[in-house]
Amino acid sequence: MRATMMTSMVAVAAMALGQGAAGQSRESGSAGPRSVLPRDREIALARSAAPAAVSAEATVLTWNGHDFEVGVEGTNGVTCYVGRSWVESLEPHCFDEEGARTILPIHLLETRLLHEGRNSEEIDAAVAEGLRSGSLRLPTRPVMSYMMSAGQQLVSDDGRSVGAWESHLMIYYPYLTEEDLGLGPTPSTDAAVVVDPGTPFSNIMIVLKAHVPVTEAGASSR
Repeated sequence: MRATMMTSMVAVAAMALGQGAAGQSRESGSAGPRSVLPRDREIALARSAAPAAVSAEATVLTWNGHDFEVGVEGTNGVTCYVGRSWVESLEPHCFDEEGARTILPIHLLETRLLHEGRNSEEIDAAVAEGLRSGSLRLPTRPVMSYMMSAGQQLVSDDGRSVGAWESHLMIYYPYLTEEDLGLGPTPSTDAAVVVDPGTPFSNIMIVLKAHVPVTEAGASSR
C-alpha cells in the first residue's frame, strides 16, 4: 500500500513544470499524438480541476489535435485545461491569473512539442530559449494551481497508468526548498511536498481531503 501511494505521488509531483527533474522523464513513452476528447467532456474535465467557486467563471482551453484553443471565455482570470504529459494521461488543472500568464504557457508549449514527437533535450532548449527571449516568463509572485479532479488519469514515472490520485493544490514558488518549509526530502502526505526544489519551477504540493466530481451538465453554457 505504501509503495503504491509513493509511486502515485511521484507521478503527480512530476506533473509540475520541471517534469524530468521530478522523476517523470520525457522519454519515448511520453512523446506522440495527444487524443482529442468530445468538447463538452474536455470542458467539464478541465473545470473539475477546481471547485465551482474557482472554475465556473474560468477560461477553459480545449485540445484540437494540434494545439490548445479557447473553448470558453472566462471572467475571473483563472484558466483551466486538461494536461497531457503522457500520450495516455489526462491531467485537469486550473491556474490563477499569474499562473495562466507564466506557468501555463510553458505547459502548453511542452505539450505541443511532445505531440510533435520532440525529445526532452529539444523541449528543454525551447523552454530555455523562450525564457531567454522573453516570450515565456516565470511568476513574479507565488502561483496557485488546482488539481482536484476525480477524473484524473495519471501515469507513473516509469510509464504505467495509475488512474486518479489524491486531490491536491500546487503553489509555484521559484527556488523554494524543503528546508525553507522545515520539511525533509522524503515525500509524505502528512505534510506539504516541495516539487523540483531549488529550481525556477519549484512548487509546494498540498494534499486535500476530497475530489471535485466531473459534471458535464452545462459544460458549454457559454
